[in-house]
Amino acid sequence: MAEPIHITRSLSIDPSEIEESFVRASGPGGQNINKVASAVQLRFNLAANTSLPEPVKRRVASLAGSRLTKDGVIVITANSHRDQPLNRADALERLVALLRAGVFVPKPRIATRPTLASKKRRLDKKTNRSVVKRMRSRPGDSD
Repeated sequence: MAEPIHITRSLSIDPSEIEESFVRASGPGGQNINKVASAVQLRFNLAANTSLPEPVKRRVASLAGSRLTKDGVIVITANSHRDQPLNRADALERLVALLRAGVFVPKPRIATRPTLASKKRRLDKKTNRSVVKRMRSRPGDSD
């Protein structure tokens, strides 16, 4: 039995929940590219996963974006390396990074008002910029 993939200290996923398939990579590569399936397509069924809490699943689903299918499966394709084991490691690393990003709850933004000093600085910059532009024009235009 393979050991679990640790996301955080208290959270891990079972390697059997990850499905890998190997495809031919696109792009230039010479004689070897058409014969070797070095690209990796990693699939992780987020919807069917039982080890991740529901709030984490929701955050991961929103972070995954277009990598998440309608069925709730995250698909990660890695083909940056010419070597299959390196692409496998890269795809797994990207999945773990995505899951780690979903574990942390984002801090809610608290709306604040601009200070009086920042308003004054903004208006002073606008005035200075206006003077610079006015100085670029011909002398007889504004008078």
